[in-house]
Amino acid sequence: MAVAHPTSAGLSRPQVVAWRNALFVIFGLCGLSMASWASRIPAVKQALQVSTSSMGILIFGIAAGSIVGLLASSHVIARIGARRTIAVVLTVGAIGFAVAGFGVSIGPSYAVVMIGLIVFGSMFSICDVAMNLQGAVNERVLGRSIMPVFHAFFSFGTVIGAALGAAAEAIRLPIVVHLLIVALVFAAGALIASRFLQSEHVIEEQSVAHDDHSKTWQGRLSIWRDPRTLIIGLIVLGMAFTEGSANDWLALAMVDGHDTTKATGALVLGIFVASMTIGRLAGVSLLDRYGRVPVLRGSAVLAAIGLIMVIFVPVLWISIVGVVFWGLGASLGFPVGMSAAADDPKTAAARVSAVATIGYFAFLVGPPLIGFLGQHVGLLHALLVVLVLVALAGLASGAAREPSARR
Repeated sequence: MAVAHPTSAGLSRPQVVAWRNALFVIFGLCGLSMASWASRIPAVKQALQVSTSSMGILIFGIAAGSIVGLLASSHVIARIGARRTIAVVLTVGAIGFAVAGFGVSIGPSYAVVMIGLIVFGSMFSICDVAMNLQGAVNERVLGRSIMPVFHAFFSFGTVIGAALGAAAEAIRLPIVVHLLIVALVFAAGALIASRFLQSEHVIEEQSVAHDDHSKTWQGRLSIWRDPRTLIIGLIVLGMAFTEGSANDWLALAMVDGHDTTKATGALVLGIFVASMTIGRLAGVSLLDRYGRVPVLRGSAVLAAIGLIMVIFVPVLWISIVGVVFWGLGASLGFPVGMSAAADDPKTAAARVSAVATIGYFAFLVGPPLIGFLGQHVGLLHALLVVLVLVALAGLASGAAREPSARR
């Protein structure tokens, strides 16, 4: 009979593995919920009978809620802990998700949908910080760079959510029924999975327990004055912008810039997402072997080469190879940045919150900026902004160096 030996954190191996698996579920559920909403956006627009600009404002409700949640996240986590935070905010977020569904189908009411999305967005972003903090601590207990795999499970969730959304659309499942089912799965899965999470303080040194840095809101906000926070934030900003610009504009850029069909543009976007997922799964071995900084620098170079191929080479198959390089290169920046932000247990929650806020800025500013530039210089040339940010992320990658390598 095998004996479960305790880890350095005082947990048995089965406890640590169960913790890891629970995080796989939580990351996957978050991807599932987000893609489920996105897949029904055309149907929501039709049901509400609103203009494209009004729909843009409605979608912005998630982003607005996310910013509020990010600013509150470190304070919430400091008060009740990351494990309880995940259980609470995902349950409340599921309620907001269901409210949005009811707003679409009952009335319909634009205001109710907006309220539901703001609640969902704020809870989602708080969970984002808490689950990345949990993932960073779990990978230190495991002794492996597993954070990219957590983010790969988010990608798996988006694929499943998009497929289920397409199926719901095909069978004409009412939006309220679809979103209510997803909300129930989301809440039930989160409550069950959160039971297997562990405290983010399991590996803190004795001296950390007496540190007052994270016990006051002033102390938590002071993390924004730390240059390392801002430089890690630059890494995450550049890579998040790189990922988000592809999700938002790649399909259209292939159609307008390379004269492909809409179906081909959609297929190329699928190739990008698949490349991102493969990069995150393969990244674990690369990070364990070479460390964060060389991998981040190599990722930036690969993404830059891919972008250059997409922007400047008019041959379709070469551009598609460039999309693969772009996806592989963009895959590790966000998860590795989250790991680096959580290196110091004293400041982990506050720094992860700050870095995530900087990263989310890319998702807020990126789409309109690329769209504005694309209107004037074309979408392909607008992507030169992404190339600049990738280069800056590569130059800043030294800030993500592992703690042992900084001593």
